[in-house]
Amino acid sequence: MLFGKVWLLLAMAACGFAQQELAPGLYAVFNTSAGVIIAKLYEKDTPIAVQNFVGLAMGTKAWADPETHKAVKRPLYDNITFHRVNADMIQSGDPTGKGTHNCGFTIRDEILPGLRFDRAGKLAVANTGAPDSGGCQFFITDGPVSSWTGKYTIFGQVVQGEDVVAKIAHAPAREEKPVDPVKLISVTIERHGPEPKTKKK
Repeated sequence: MLFGKVWLLLAMAACGFAQQELAPGLYAVFNTSAGVIIAKLYEKDTPIAVQNFVGLAMGTKAWADPETHKAVKRPLYDNITFHRVNADMIQSGDPTGKGTHNCGFTIRDEILPGLRFDRAGKLAVANTGAPDSGGCQFFITDGPVSSWTGKYTIFGQVVQGEDVVAKIAHAPAREEKPVDPVKLISVTIERHGPEPKTKKK
């Protein structure tokens, strides 16, 4: 009888029932070959980064196809890899898996003093080191990295699956290139609770 209850709980979790405990807000669900990561998106604090990420995940924002170099609208984060990993973070968002793809646009930085790399699970926009150079790529931290505060736009926080982030971050790699890259199967966007109230003009 106990086995049956355990099986039922596992089945419910696999079907997404465990996500009902999430607080109201907008979430990104990263379905990876190493497990599931769920991050709450800071849609009010960093709307540019969140709208960009959501559009790319859902296929509603155009980006440059690496083969044709033409603008396409399809989910960017389906069946790609975490192409860069180290003890501090995991990075994805490049359909070529090389980390060098130009997605055809950049977005403005949203560096806020209250958003810091003070704990694990920070979801942020990857950039070249130059201002306003972020685009398609993103990373998730596996611990506090205070020296990064003020250099990258943080647009979310992992609320479930930090163990999966750690597993990916500590996989065997050579010069930050994983030996056997973990696949990012898909990113789905989910709303829990009501839509946020918008101010009337």
